[in-house]
Amino acid sequence: MINFKKLGVSFKSAFKGLGVAIKEEQTFQVQIMVGLIVLILMFILPLESIERVILILLITLVLGMELINSQIERILDFSHLGFHPKIKRIKDLSAAAVLVVSLGAILGGLLILAPALLKVLNI
Repeated sequence: MINFKKLGVSFKSAFKGLGVAIKEEQTFQVQIMVGLIVLILMFILPLESIERVILILLITLVLGMELINSQIERILDFSHLGFHPKIKRIKDLSAAAVLVVSLGAILGGLLILAPALLKVLNI
């Protein structure tokens, strides 16, 4: 049986975490803005449903990866005060994961949006 009270608490916690990311994480803020621009273009440009789904998945993947990166960084900051070269390497690897996903999302977004934009502009 589903415990709706417990489920509600879980959703409340998730939205609080999202609020923290939006308020405190600059890269997340930038990614939200880019995602909103893509969403706007997605409904202006003549795209197939599958292309819209792919764009939504790419946006979600980048934002989710950034949230995981932020978690890793905060856990490491909490667990070890001050600088440590091994912790820096872990943080760099975590940031690299976000970079790889973001570059893939940019490439995927361009492959979907550029032809539609060129078509609308008659180029």
